[in-house]
Amino acid sequence: QVQLVESGGGLVQSGGCLRLSCAAFGFNFGLSAMTWVRQAPGKDLGWVSRISGSGGSTNYADSVKGRFTISRDKPIKTVYLQMNSLKPEDTAVYYCAKCTQPYTASCALPNLMDEDRGQGTQVTVSS
Repeated sequence: QVQLVESGGGLVQSGGCLRLSCAAFGFNFGLSAMTWVRQAPGKDLGWVSRISGSGGSTNYADSVKGRFTISRDKPIKTVYLQMNSLKPEDTAVYYCAKCTQPYTASCALPNLMDEDRGQGTQVTVSS
């Protein structure tokens, strides 16, 4: 059974930074690309970043490119999202999710299953 546990969210001032963590259980971590997605109040779920199963390929949404960095630690089965230069528009609940294949193209939102997503962690950026 897939289990993903996010942590690291909180309240931060504009320009600040946070590091989100996602601990993974119940599946072969190295065979799955992973993704971070977020949902702001009143908005649809949107993707933030993706990383391949090997960790060698990463993608970022234009809105976070140059500010956020995704990484993964295979021995401890954890995915990270380092968020720098945070803006109020980054305020959202952040979820990590398991993708269906090792490559990042499998992380498209329509492919993600609710049961393969964590419970989320709230990030609030004050202006």
